Amino acid sequence: MRPDTSNYREIFLNDVPMMDARAPVEFIKGAFPHTVNLPLMNDIERQKVGTCYKQHGQEAAIALGHQLVSGATKAERIEAWAAFARANPQGYLYCFRGGLRSQLVQQWLKTEAGIEYPRVKGGYKAMRTFLLETTQQAVEQCDFVLVGGLTGTGKTDVITQLANSLDLEGHANHRGSSFGKRATPQPAQIDFENSLAIDILKKRAAGHEQFVLEDEGRIVGSCSVPLELYQGMQDYPLVWLDDSFEDRVERILRDYVVDLCAEFIDTHGAEHGFARFAARLRQSLANIVKRLGGERHQRMSALMDQALAEQEATGRVDLHRAWIEGLLREYYDPMYAFQRESKASRIEFAGEQAAVLEYLRQRELARA
Repeated sequence: MRPDTSNYREIFLNDVPMMDARAPVEFIKGAFPHTVNLPLMNDIERQKVGTCYKQHGQEAAIALGHQLVSGATKAERIEAWAAFARANPQGYLYCFRGGLRSQLVQQWLKTEAGIEYPRVKGGYKAMRTFLLETTQQAVEQCDFVLVGGLTGTGKTDVITQLANSLDLEGHANHRGSSFGKRATPQPAQIDFENSLAIDILKKRAAGHEQFVLEDEGRIVGSCSVPLELYQGMQDYPLVWLDDSFEDRVERILRDYVVDLCAEFIDTHGAEHGFARFAARLRQSLANIVKRLGGERHQRMSALMDQALAEQEATGRVDLHRAWIEGLLREYYDPMYAFQRESKASRIEFAGEQAAVLEYLRQRELARA
């Protein structure tokens, strides 16, 4: 039998599949990639056992647990665990602290299904602590540089082309702006932090000690950038990405209209996809009504409605340029110009995409 492990680094570097024996309510709050929730107890059973533990102690709680998970229920769960173990012979199982629940799953697998399957020592809590420390250590030990620029300059395009980048928006499944919500939901906060930490772990293992990040706010949609990293981002040097107004309009049209519409149709089907896309676009504009002001919001909203009507009728997206241009000129550009001015002392290079990519690649080589 493979032994139980506490080598969390190897687990995350190798995307080792894991069986999470915690209750669904625990799993939903936060888990790890390549993990399947196959609980020992469901939420109601866990609650009953917890109440019993508080009122009557551990022995009574364990007895109640055995009573609740018995007969056909027990057989069904053992079969699910056995199927996972057979499909993932290199995997592990865990519970919250690597204690009673995972030991019991391990024991039942052996006695009832004849399968010896190792568990993660310390469980979820120890692995979560390891990942939090991974991010913290990177902030303390590594070099960071930010990519800034006006809306639509293609900062994400730059990030995704670099081997040493950390794509905060990618991990958050959000484009970062008021219009950044995707067709699919964002991860739970803990899942976002875990995914980012694993990305850092893998890139450091590959030899990267300098990281490129997009210049983000503290919140990316509903996900908060880890505090120690966000605090560092207030002082990290900046590379400023420039592009023409026309190119920026076309990039926004591609990302926030053409691609987002396709994403909604792919997710929700042709019948409902466009309507949900249109509702999302209108809601995104409504989200900034206070900052836009009533008159500007009304004007942009009318342009957006015209564009959506034509897109739905003909598939053409040309009219969307009008509200995109209006928002850039009247809202986003003045706001970003102010930000650029306030961060001017930290800007160490400025240029268009090819020049910025070359600079950032050379920058990492120079510090290697």
